[in-house]
Amino acid sequence: MSNKYWLSVAPVIFLLLWSGGYATAKLGLQYAEPLTFLAIRFASVVGIMLLLYGYLRPPLPRHPREWLHLAVVGFLLQSVYFGFSYLGFASGVAAGTLALIMSLQPVLVALVAPSFNAERVTWQRYAGLMLGLLGVAIVIGTRSTIEAPSLFGFGCALFALCGITLGSLWEKRFGVSHHPVVANLAGYAVGLLGILPFVFLFESREVIWSGELLAALAYLVIGNSVIAVGLLLAMIRAGEVSRVSALLFLVPPIAALIAWLLLGEVMPVLAWPGILIAAIGVYVATRY
Repeated sequence: MSNKYWLSVAPVIFLLLWSGGYATAKLGLQYAEPLTFLAIRFASVVGIMLLLYGYLRPPLPRHPREWLHLAVVGFLLQSVYFGFSYLGFASGVAAGTLALIMSLQPVLVALVAPSFNAERVTWQRYAGLMLGLLGVAIVIGTRSTIEAPSLFGFGCALFALCGITLGSLWEKRFGVSHHPVVANLAGYAVGLLGILPFVFLFESREVIWSGELLAALAYLVIGNSVIAVGLLLAMIRAGEVSRVSALLFLVPPIAALIAWLLLGEVMPVLAWPGILIAAIGVYVATRY
């Protein structure tokens, strides 16, 4: 397969794998409590990364501060973002709705990041945020006609959004390039350690092992955490960031469609304009 062809299909594969993670996580949560299921996922990824590290032997960070930055990003992205996302799923937040809320992350980063560099924030970024929030409000309002919203669930979604936003900002400010195996191993190990106390304090740790659970776990571990993240890093190294960013606008509608097919989660007709408005808002805020 030529490098040109590979780069042309990689963004589409990444988009499908990433979008499917929302519904697949909700499917797995039918058989285990949220943080217990997440701990199993993280432990599985750590095991795979340890095997890859033993085979590849990539260089490790040389300075304690580099380990600290990896730990902070790992905690914010894995423990906070995924932890609260799974709690939101367990509280009834629809997969498409959560994907839509998370799509605001680039907007928040675009608004906050310039403050670190003394740059001026354009009015287009604020306009994009307003459009994004309007789209989210439309989707939540129309979804409430089918399923009563859970304040706790939406609170978890907002904390998850804060986690992924702060993690991205920290990476922008302090991040140092490391081998992806090392970065993922450190990130998922810290994420696992970050949620384990809550697993033992607040959950029964009961798991109903089934074919669906194993399939969901395999998808999230291999499809999401290994292949999708690997593709993302490969595309960034190849200079395909703009194409990836453009495709990310399609995550909420595809996530909603997959959730409908996999879980029967209905997205009302009036919610689709809300998804479109939010996508336009994200585009405007991150392009100007």
